[in-house]
Amino acid sequence: MSANPIPPLHLYSVPSDTEAVPVPPPKRERPRTAWTADQLMAANFPEPKWAVPGILAEGVSLLAGPPKVGKSWLSLGLALAVAAGGQAFDSVPVQGGPVLYLALEDTPRRLQTRMGKLLGGQPAPAGLTLVTECPPFPQGGTEAIAQWLDRNPDARMVVIDVFAKMRGQAPQGVSAYDADYVSVGYAKRLADHYGIAVVLVHHVRKAGSDDFLTEVSGTNGIAGAADATLVLKRARGQADGILHVTGRDVDEAEYALSFQAASGAWHLLDGPVSDHTVGDTRAAILRYVRAHPGAKPKDMAGELPQVDMDTIRRTCSRMADAGQLTKDAGGRYYPDTETRTQGAPEVSGLSGCPVTPPDQPEHPGQSELELSGLSGADEAEGTAE
Repeated sequence: MSANPIPPLHLYSVPSDTEAVPVPPPKRERPRTAWTADQLMAANFPEPKWAVPGILAEGVSLLAGPPKVGKSWLSLGLALAVAAGGQAFDSVPVQGGPVLYLALEDTPRRLQTRMGKLLGGQPAPAGLTLVTECPPFPQGGTEAIAQWLDRNPDARMVVIDVFAKMRGQAPQGVSAYDADYVSVGYAKRLADHYGIAVVLVHHVRKAGSDDFLTEVSGTNGIAGAADATLVLKRARGQADGILHVTGRDVDEAEYALSFQAASGAWHLLDGPVSDHTVGDTRAAILRYVRAHPGAKPKDMAGELPQVDMDTIRRTCSRMADAGQLTKDAGGRYYPDTETRTQGAPEVSGLSGCPVTPPDQPEHPGQSELELSGLSGADEAEGTAE
């Protein structure tokens, strides 16, 4: 029989392996909320703390996506990485610290199975606390999470999967927008008071949209109250998913991800999203034109021996119309340098924060300004694709 009993599945009392003398939690001063203009301009504020540099900062982040797209695998993988101080998405170094993961739609057995795949034989981090039951925010959930945060003053992140289980009943007599805003406000107060990242796993509408923010289920009050919104969408081509990110402390960006079914892990793919979502013909043309700016379709024939010249010409023309390439009067094609070279170097400045703070190591990613024409081929472009 194990010497360590299974702890109770709630937040109010999680026993440790050894008896310890109770230590009162550190007293947190109420944040200042008013200044004169000159005082505010003279004040020094710390940079935002990052759970995942460039993607998840302190504050409330919505992680939304359609059912079965892999949101829970992604959020559990991030929780393990942050708790262990490893690499998020198998490539982004993160600073370690305690993480609370509320898996409110899972059983302990399912969590154990998923973690076993994600860990791949590595030891499970003691800094990750997993909970399968918690009352909604208005019925004691806020206090329960606050107690855990008081016991873990170095916490880096709280993940709530799913948000619908925690929001509780809407207040009577308020609009749907106000009810949504209030429900996110519970998490927002925790995030701001404790200076941590709170991730709310949520759903998207069935109807798609060109603007990923409008796909978040509910009214605009949900995205409006959150500090950042991340939408995971299925992709085509080499990428299994595209993570769309925007927020107050993060730059609007898109990341191409691949899902490793054997390990359950999401990996960040190098390079622009367009390289991983367009068909093979477009991807080959993009690679050639970046290496040979000013190339003409006939110059690309050697790179695409299986594609006839007419298909190459049509594809280049459509890529220029979509903004993926730039064409001059002489019929020569160039990368979209006006947008792709803004904010050089390409992979820095993901969030508007200084390049070298401890919570923001260099990190690959592609700014939304660098991602024009991501629709791919809407029309057939020859059998080679």
